[in-house]
Amino acid sequence: MFFYLEVLMGSQSTAKTIFLLASMVGWLIVGAALMYLFPLIADQLVSSQLTHLWMENLSRSGYDPMLGLVGGGVTLAMIILGNIIWYRRFEGKI
Repeated sequence: MFFYLEVLMGSQSTAKTIFLLASMVGWLIVGAALMYLFPLIADQLVSSQLTHLWMENLSRSGYDPMLGLVGGGVTLAMIILGNIIWYRRFEGKI
């Protein structure tokens, strides 16, 4: 397995590999936040009896959409800021 990772990395620096892995984890968190927000989004867009019942049942069990909004929003902001810093400082692109 180590050989496979070595071939994948090629001449890429360890710092860039860590940056890319951290970025991937961030995008996974943002995706999870969007999935967590799906019932709220469905209720706002469709606004049917079924989605209202769905939200009512979820609210009884402790569903709080602010968790997804804040967690996903903060993570997205960190990803964007990290990309700006990385590409400005190390890649010289922005």
